[in-house]
Amino acid sequence: MGENAPQGPLDRRGKGEAGLLSELKLAVPWGHIAVKVWGSQKNPPVLCLHGWLDNANSFDRLIPLLPQGFHYVAMDFGGHGLSSHHHPGFPYYHQSFVSDVRRVATGGTVGSMETENILTYKRRNIEHMLKVEASQKSPRVSSPEELLQGLLSKNIHLSRECGELLLQRGTTKVDTGLVLNRDPRLSLAENVFDFTSKEMFLQFIRSLQANVLFIKATQGYFGVRRENDNKKQPLLFMLDALRVILKERFQYVEIPGNHYVHMNEPHLVAGFISSFLQSQPRTSSRL
Repeated sequence: MGENAPQGPLDRRGKGEAGLLSELKLAVPWGHIAVKVWGSQKNPPVLCLHGWLDNANSFDRLIPLLPQGFHYVAMDFGGHGLSSHHHPGFPYYHQSFVSDVRRVATGGTVGSMETENILTYKRRNIEHMLKVEASQKSPRVSSPEELLQGLLSKNIHLSRECGELLLQRGTTKVDTGLVLNRDPRLSLAENVFDFTSKEMFLQFIRSLQANVLFIKATQGYFGVRRENDNKKQPLLFMLDALRVILKERFQYVEIPGNHYVHMNEPHLVAGFISSFLQSQPRTSSRL
């Protein structure tokens, strides 16, 4: 296929994949975890973790802007992208995503939250999981444009070009159109997110040995789906805890942009990430 060949909205060729070394499948008990790799395995590793309902293509436009002397590994969490779905009856918990990370690190902070109604939330989790499993149908087939418009309508911060990029990895072509790859159980937030108390969060931070760079988009975090969400207390608590406990090991940066700034305008974050990576002590090539 020539360089000037036309590209449809969901062309499987990733844009901005300069230096992409390989696509891997790491075996796990329920199937595999799909992984994209940039750079030589001899270089220090950088593990790249996408957001909820996204996939490893989240980093296609950012990684080419980062220092080349690293080994970048972007994984699809279970049920996302090209990774296997969990077996029926086995839900998606926050801890399972942490386990995915550990499996990838071994073979080759998912954020915390707090609530006063954990039992109610957990009960709803189980009820919704059973409801979704009982109503499992054949995957809905849609046209590329229909899927793209549906994604953009639910993610107002996502540009058309970046929506196309996520759907390149997030869909599979069938005879009559495209179907979404991700497990439909992921769409229920309470089936994914677990919660911790403030005391547990503080304990997690005290045990953290790594340096932390926290980049926040000025229009991100609060306005992705809830335009009038002004409850910033959890974020402020987290920032204060990181500053007090980690001290000089913590860096905080605010940049103009929204929830998908790392995809829409990767150059705005690339410089900060590059400086951070280059300032870290070099480790072995193992994740």
